[in-house]
Amino acid sequence: MCRGVHWSSQILELLDGFRIPRKLVERKSLLRQTIVIAFIMFGLQLAGSLLARAADITEPRYDVVVYGDSSGAVTAAVAARRLGRSVILVNPACFPGGMSGSGLGATDFLGRRSTFGGIASEFYDEIARHYGKTYVRSFEPHVGRMVFQKLIADAEVTVAFDEQLDRKSGVKMEGKLIVSITTLNGKTYRGKMFIDATYVGDLMAAAGVTYTVGREAESQYSENLAGVRRGDTKPRAHYTQGDKDHFIRDVDPYITPDDPDSGLLPLVYRIDNLVNDQGDRKIQAYNYRVCLTTDPKQRIPIEKPAGYREIDHELLLRNFEAGDHRVPALIEPLAGTGTKVDWNSMHAIGSDYAGVNWEYPEAGYQRRREIEAAHETYIHGHLWTLSNNPRVPANIRRKVSAYGLPRDEFTDNGGWPYMIYIREARRMVSDYVMIQDDCEAKRAVKDSVGLASFGMDSHVVQYYVNEQGYVRRDGTIWRVPPRPYGISYRSIVPRRGECENLLVPVCLSASHVAHGSIRMEPVFMVLSQSAATAASLAIADGVAVQNVQYAQLREQLLRDKQILKWPK
Repeated sequence: MCRGVHWSSQILELLDGFRIPRKLVERKSLLRQTIVIAFIMFGLQLAGSLLARAADITEPRYDVVVYGDSSGAVTAAVAARRLGRSVILVNPACFPGGMSGSGLGATDFLGRRSTFGGIASEFYDEIARHYGKTYVRSFEPHVGRMVFQKLIADAEVTVAFDEQLDRKSGVKMEGKLIVSITTLNGKTYRGKMFIDATYVGDLMAAAGVTYTVGREAESQYSENLAGVRRGDTKPRAHYTQGDKDHFIRDVDPYITPDDPDSGLLPLVYRIDNLVNDQGDRKIQAYNYRVCLTTDPKQRIPIEKPAGYREIDHELLLRNFEAGDHRVPALIEPLAGTGTKVDWNSMHAIGSDYAGVNWEYPEAGYQRRREIEAAHETYIHGHLWTLSNNPRVPANIRRKVSAYGLPRDEFTDNGGWPYMIYIREARRMVSDYVMIQDDCEAKRAVKDSVGLASFGMDSHVVQYYVNEQGYVRRDGTIWRVPPRPYGISYRSIVPRRGECENLLVPVCLSASHVAHGSIRMEPVFMVLSQSAATAASLAIADGVAVQNVQYAQLREQLLRDKQILKWPK
């Protein structure tokens, strides 16, 4: 009874606004009240619809919305624009080009420059011209960003920087189509086609697309590089470069040496029944690809970071004391300087921060920032330790202490790279999963949208205590494909029955093993250009991305100088 009075009083208030005679409601006929209520609700619904349409008019609708912070995000947006499509690049970062603009200066194609064309080739050609050469295999971070900015400007691409997707409610779907995305800043971007070119696959996940994180078991795709790969395996068929990235001396894992009751050192795990081929949700280590310089005019000395703890670097120090006197870094000179290098992790204990990133792919933004900060502290501390700790061999201290952060790179960030090196995050699971057999030419795709050629590569996943009581590494794999191989179009679109206007060229459908080969910056650029081309064709033909005709796609890609097949 009270509920009825409540509704009648609300209706009377609403009717005052609509100027409908109150006596129509004051009659006690339930039927008449029902009719009036229905009329009012229809009017409210109509008004809401008109307001929504008015909002739609104020929000431009793009042919292609690219959401991404990678090098591929730039090439996708540029490719779509060149094909005559209206485009917006919504970038969650504050700069263009991803890792190719944030320290990954030593490029990832092992000299196989001839495996890619298109906009990726234009990028590297423009970098070579900057240095007055026809070919370079490395470059300074600011030069990478400069070339991306030129590509964006020449194509007249609109970019919205520092716009992070509202991952909880920011993806509006109608059936199997994304209608719009909204960022945490409250900005909405409507589109016909969407491309997720992030390193983590946030848009893909928010759109309900199937994905995985971690390492498949060997049995899942019959991959003999899959799953757990112990560093003390003899012979190590999963690693074909000898002992380069493994412990070559026995190192005690306990806080107090020889005392298990004292607990394990940071980063070290005791894992019962750890055997090769087991699957898990763990991913290979991240780091920062730090640009360093020996130029005394540009060099910012590496200081001991706030929060530094020597115990966090005890594994490194004990490994030196055990007799491993290798410099734990892959140091690649950068073109045009003679003083700058790209500093990457190498050997048993390098700048990789193993085990700290396992939750990163699915973590919230705040948690990701915390993980990034932990990596920065650790790597700063790693470099400071190498330069200053008396337990480090003197020749290594002299070598490392000559380096510092460059004043002329990342000038608004103290010389430190903008972006953490996300080697692996989410991976889509689509109708075609790229696997080890593809990399090893044991099967070949018929719908190639680009080539890959890098080794099947994973950095360390975790440190563990073996049965003899010493520290060992798990997860490191390396095997070079016999020749460049094609990547399937089906691996960059969701499986049939899922989202029909989304392409995913970076977090593509690939096993952990195959992704380790595909995850190179030039390949991400190639696949992203192919994704944009497919999006344009899907718009033209009015079809889902899963139904794009490959023959048409191939023809356009070849016109745009993409390389899709390697001669036998």
